[in-house]
Amino acid sequence: MSLELLVTLGVFAPLLGAAVAGFFGRRIGNIPSQAVTTGLLFFSCFVAWTVFSQWTWGHLEAFTVTVSPFINVGDFQSNWSIRVDALSATMLVVVTSVSSLVHLYSWGYMAEDDSKPRFFAYLSLFTFAMLMLVTAADFMQLFFGWEGVGLASYLLIGFWFKKPTASAAAIKAFVVNRVGDFGFALGIITVFWMFGTIQFAELFPMISAKAGTGWEFLGHTWSALDLAGFLLFIGAMGKSAQFFLHTWLPDAMEGPTPVSALIHAATMVTAGVYMVCLLSPIYEYAPTASLIIAIIGAVTALFAATVGLMQNDIKRVIAYSTCSQLGYMFFAAGVGVYESAMFHLFTHAFFKALLFLGAGSVIHGMHHEQDMRKMGGLWKLLPVTYAVMMIGTIAITGLGIPEIGGFAGFYSKDSIIESAFAAATSGHSPAGYFAFVVGILAACLTSYYSWRLIFMTFHNKPQWTEEAMAAHAHDPHHAHGHDDHASHAQIETHSEPDAHDDHAHDDHHHGPLRPHESPPVMLVPLVLLSLGAIAAGFVFAPYFIGDYEGEFWRGAIFSGVDNHVLHESHSVPKWVKWSPLIVTLLGAFIAFYYYVLREGLAKRMAVNQGPLWSFLYNKWYFDELYNVLFVKGAKGLGDLFWKIGDVKIIDGLGPNGAAWASLKSAARLAKIQSGYVYHYAFVMLLGVAGLLAFAIYAWGA
Repeated sequence: MSLELLVTLGVFAPLLGAAVAGFFGRRIGNIPSQAVTTGLLFFSCFVAWTVFSQWTWGHLEAFTVTVSPFINVGDFQSNWSIRVDALSATMLVVVTSVSSLVHLYSWGYMAEDDSKPRFFAYLSLFTFAMLMLVTAADFMQLFFGWEGVGLASYLLIGFWFKKPTASAAAIKAFVVNRVGDFGFALGIITVFWMFGTIQFAELFPMISAKAGTGWEFLGHTWSALDLAGFLLFIGAMGKSAQFFLHTWLPDAMEGPTPVSALIHAATMVTAGVYMVCLLSPIYEYAPTASLIIAIIGAVTALFAATVGLMQNDIKRVIAYSTCSQLGYMFFAAGVGVYESAMFHLFTHAFFKALLFLGAGSVIHGMHHEQDMRKMGGLWKLLPVTYAVMMIGTIAITGLGIPEIGGFAGFYSKDSIIESAFAAATSGHSPAGYFAFVVGILAACLTSYYSWRLIFMTFHNKPQWTEEAMAAHAHDPHHAHGHDDHASHAQIETHSEPDAHDDHAHDDHHHGPLRPHESPPVMLVPLVLLSLGAIAAGFVFAPYFIGDYEGEFWRGAIFSGVDNHVLHESHSVPKWVKWSPLIVTLLGAFIAFYYYVLREGLAKRMAVNQGPLWSFLYNKWYFDELYNVLFVKGAKGLGDLFWKIGDVKIIDGLGPNGAAWASLKSAARLAKIQSGYVYHYAFVMLLGVAGLLAFAIYAWGA
C-alpha cells in the first residue's frame, strides 16, 4: 500500500467511525460503537506517527493527494486534497494522538452515560473535521474544516443538552466563533481578490511580489497584505479564544471532561495558531498584522493567567491556563518565531491533555465534585492520578535548568520567551520587549495557579470528610456560593440526574463518599500522555527549534531575509535564560506559602472580597460588559424588529390586516343574510332596476 493511500485512509477513518456510531449506534449497541470509533482513531494515530517519523528521520518529501474536485467556478478552483508537509505531519500526530487517547479514556469516564454512541460519534466527527483543516491545500477546505470543528464543538459542549447551562454554553461558543469566522471569511475573500487563487501552492510564491501593495478606502491607503492578515487573524482570535473573543472558552467546561481535553489540548483552540504559522509567507510581509498578533497574544497570556489565580473549579483553572498558553503561541508567531509557536503547540498538547484528563480522574474519584475547596488530601487515595498531575504541572510551569533540560514545557516556553527578547534587541519586532516582560510575568502566575491546584486538590486537610462537610455547612463563604456567580452555580455542579451525567448516580446529599482511583482504562491514557509531557521536549527540540530545524521544516515555514530571531534566541544573555526558572520557582513558593505553610490564609483573604480579588475573580467583568453591550442590545433590537417591525407593521398591514378586514367585512355582510324571501326579492328588484337604469343610460349615450 502506498503512503499516499495510507494517509488518505487515515484522514477519512474518523469520518467512517462517526457515521457508523452516529447512524447505527442504537442498532449495534454501545460496545461496538465505542470499539469501531476508537479502533479507527488508533489506526489514524498509527498512520500519523508513520508519516511524522518518516518526515523527521526518513527524509520524506512533501506531497499532495487530490481526492476529488470540490468547487470549480470560473477562476475559483478548489479540490478535496490532503497536503503532507512538516506542519501537517506535526498536526496529524498531535490531533490523532490526543483524540485516540481521549476515545479510550472515555470508555471509563462515560461508562454510566446512556448516549455513548452519540458521544463517540461526535468525538470522531470533531477529529475528522480537524484533520480536514490541517491537511487542507487551499483556503476552501481549510474553511470547511474550520466550520466543521465549530459545529462539532457545539455538539460536544452541549452534549448534555437537557441542562440549560450546557445548551447556553454551546450557543455561546457557536455565536462567538461566528464573529471570528466572519472576519476569517473576509480575509479569504481579500486574498482571492488580490491573487486570484486560494491554492496555497500557487499563492505563496506570489506574495513577495505584492508586498507594499496598497488599497484605497475612505481616503486612506491601506496595506493590502496587512488587511488580509488582520482579517484572517480575527478568525484565529475566535477559534483560539484570544483576548476579546475568549469568553466562550471557560463555559466550554459544560461539556464532559474528555471534550474539554480534546478541545483545549490539541484540536480546536490550536487551529488559529496553526493557521497563522501556515500563512507565515503572508505575515512576514504584513508587519502591522504581525504586531497586532504579538500584542493580542501577550495580553491574552497575561489576562488568562490573572483570572486563573482566583478560580476554584479545577477544570476552569486548566481552561484559563489553556487560554494563557495560546497567548504564548500567538506572540511567538507575532514576533516571527513560528517554529517556537508550533513547538509549544506540540508539547502543550501532551501536558494539557494530561492535565485535563487528570482533572477528570480527580472528578471521577471525587464522585463528580469539581470544587477544589472540597478536595484535599487525595494523593494517598489517587496515587497514579497524583503522579501524572505532578508531571503535567512540572511540564506546564516549564520547570527546568538552562543548559541541562527539563520536561516538555521547559523547552518550548523558554524558547518563546528568549525569542521575544531576541526580537526586541534585534529590532525585528516592536512588540518584543512587551512580549518578553509579559511572558516572564505570565510564567510566574502560571506556576502559582498550577501549584495552587496541586496543593488544594492533593495536599492540605481533606475537605470531603463528614467533619469538613459539616463545617462547610456553617461556613458563610461556602454557604453563599462565592465560588461563582449564581448563574455559575449550576454550571459547576453537574449533579442533576437529568443531565446525563456519568456520575449522576453519586448523590452528595447522602453524605460524603470516599474518593477512589480511576479504572485502568482511564489511567493508561494518562500514563501515555505523561510520557509525552516528559520526553516531547528534549527529543524533538533539535528538530523544531534546534540544529536540525532547517531540515525538519523544509520550507513549510517561511522566514524573511531579515528574520533571524530564532537563531539569535540561542545567544541571549544568561539572565534571560534563567529568568523563567527564577519566576517559576517564585510562583511555586508563593503558592506553597499560602496553601501549605499558612493553610487557610488565602481563604480568609478571599472572604474579604477586595477590589482586586473581585476584578480578577469576575474575569475582568468581560461577561458582564458583553452582556450589556451585545446581548441586551441584540435582544432589544430583536424585540424591536419582532414586536414592532414584524408583528405590528408587516403582519399588521399584511396577512393579519387583510384577514382582519375580511372578517369585519364578512361580519357586516352577514347581517343582510336574514333568510326572508321578500328581503331577497327586494334586493333582486333593486338589482334589476339598477341594470335597467344602466341600459337606458348606455342606450341614450
